[in-house]
Formats: sequence, structure tokens, C-alpha cells
Amino acid sequence: MTHTRRTVLSQVACAIAGTTVRRANCATGDSPEPRESSAMKDVAETFMKAHSVPGLSVAVAHNGQLGYEQGFGFANASKLEKVTPAHLFRIASVTKPLTSVTIFDLVERGRLKLKDLVFGPEGILRNDFGGPEYKRGVAEIRIQHLLTHTGGGWPNDGTDPMFRNPDMNHEQLIRWAIADVLLTHTPGEHYAYSNFGYCVLGRVIEKVTRQPYERYVRETILTRCGVTGMRIAGNTLAERAPEEVVYYGQNPYTMNVRRMDSHGGWLATAADLVRFAIHVDGFATVPDILQEQSIREMTTPTAANNGYAKGWAVNSAQNWWHGGSLPGTTSLMVRTSKGLCWAALANTRESNADTGRALDICMWEMVRQVKNWHA
Repeated sequence: MTHTRRTVLSQVACAIAGTTVRRANCATGDSPEPRESSAMKDVAETFMKAHSVPGLSVAVAHNGQLGYEQGFGFANASKLEKVTPAHLFRIASVTKPLTSVTIFDLVERGRLKLKDLVFGPEGILRNDFGGPEYKRGVAEIRIQHLLTHTGGGWPNDGTDPMFRNPDMNHEQLIRWAIADVLLTHTPGEHYAYSNFGYCVLGRVIEKVTRQPYERYVRETILTRCGVTGMRIAGNTLAERAPEEVVYYGQNPYTMNVRRMDSHGGWLATAADLVRFAIHVDGFATVPDILQEQSIREMTTPTAANNGYAKGWAVNSAQNWWHGGSLPGTTSLMVRTSKGLCWAALANTRESNADTGRALDICMWEMVRQVKNWHA
């Protein structure tokens, strides 16, 4: 452990208590009572201490009303800058539901079909990224395969194209991957979580809309949810956005995060994610930006994996969610069947999956402290 890391953790241990900021924007009765808020704070602090988390941001909505925003710990430990609800965090793979919603919006507009081919002369991208001769299976990949991580290859493991060749741009990387990284399964048959597949979906959005991915999503999806501050992250510490936190552990500034745009590249506040979630949650409390049929299709699991649909993890309790994880980042967005939506963002990650699992447990325990929320 470096001296800097030891210093950060000691500062965190000394300063978690008393560093919180809370804002409420909700109907009377949705906001936690003072004793409930205090209990939530205790749960959050226990999680942070157990997992050496410098900073945490949390937001919760109940029945479409944002009722709780809280910042804990440090956005920048070396400067003792406290986390507030306005701080931006990298959200990592919580990006995927946003890309999925954008695809479904384009389907509703008649500009895409889920069964559309992606590559080849009849595909949306045609031969923009190589071809017309492709390796086995590439020309059979459809939009729905990429949404469900059943494209046949490019999994999130040591061979993940998104963490290789960091100097390549999108076009160079996709050309290289479809030519040199062979599919291991026939498209549509096998689930393998694929960041690269969602990178390709970003290029589909750009091809169909003739706009950069970030601009189209911000102007067409996020603004309709009342979200105006989200943006794609920079790669280095010097490229931090205004009000963006500092990330700790595992060399968080050595990745090409900007290239991850459509699978893991967005910055957001916790409240931004909650505002987005309540506009696609299928409840009548806030008008959804997608039609009921689209939301049902988007959140119905596939035969390849009964725990994942199209951009959302799902379960038999009708809860939908997505987690995210990058060096320096742990993120979570949840929609429950009981009318709750919440998000949590941390500016560190342990070397294994413990932080993500613990954050999920932490959030369920936090919302259970509020009797009116019925988590």
C-alpha cells in the first residue's frame, strides 16, 4: 500500500462522521424521519469503513418522488473536499441501461428493429468496420444479441477488447476485434457479458441518428428525464469534469474511459440516475419515456440467461438493476417492484467483487430503515 493510499484511508476513517449533506425534494411523508436518516447514515458509514471507501453518494426515490440525497466522506481526500449530492462519479456499466433505453427509443421511432443485422451488406453498420468477408458468425449478429450479451463472443474477461489496445479509437478497435478476435459461439445461443457488444451499440446509435452518441443520448433521452449534467468521462486526473470526484485504488487514470462511452463511460450524480430510472420504471407515478410494450420487452429475461434481459439485470421478484465496476469506481442503480428507485456511487473499488456486493446489501439495508418505503 502506498503512503498516499494509507493517508487517504486514515483521513477517511477520521472524517466519515459529520461529512454528510442531504437534500430533499419530495411529497410530505416520503422523506425519512430524522431517526430514520440517522439509521441510514449508520449503515452507510459501516459499509464505507469495512471497504475503505473514501466517498459515497446515494439517492432514493419513492413512488416517483426524489426523497433522499446524501453525500458521505470525501470527493477529494487530499483536499478534504466532502462529497455532496452534486458531485459527479464515473458510473461504469450502469451506462448499459441508458444505451438500451436509447435503442428502444429508436425502435419506437421506427428507425431500428431488434432483429436488424449489425454487420454486413444488410446490417445497420454495413461494412463500415471491415468486410464484406467476416470471420464465422459476425454477419449473423443482430441488435437483440448485443442487448442480451449473446453476440457469440468478446466477453468481459482477459480478452475483453475494451481493455486492450487503448490507443485505438472506436473504428480501429472494432475493425481489429471483428477481424482478429474470433467468436466462440453462434450468435443468440450463449450468454457472455460483453462490454464490446455495447460499444458496438453505441456505433449503431451514431449510424442511425447521424449524431455523436453522447450528444444524441443527452438531447433525446436524458433531457426528457430532467437530467442535464451527465456527460462522458475523461481519462486522466487532469481531464476531471467540474464537480467530479477523485478516484482511488487500482490505477483509475490509466484506462481509455472515453472510449467506453456506450458501455461504461458516463459521469452522473446519484440523483441523475434516479431521475432516469423513474422515467423507465413502468409505474404510472411519473410518465415513462418508453411505451409499456418496450419496457416489458427490455426487462424480460432471455432463454440464455434468466437473470438478464436487455440492458438490465432482473429477477423473479420483478426488481430491475445494474451494477458497475471499474478501477476506482463502484456503482449501482436499482428499480424495485415496490415503487422504489435508488442509486449509489463510490469512488473506489476493491480488487475483487466484494465492494459491489457489499454496496448492494448496504443500499437494501439503508432503505429498510424508512418505514414508509416498504422495501
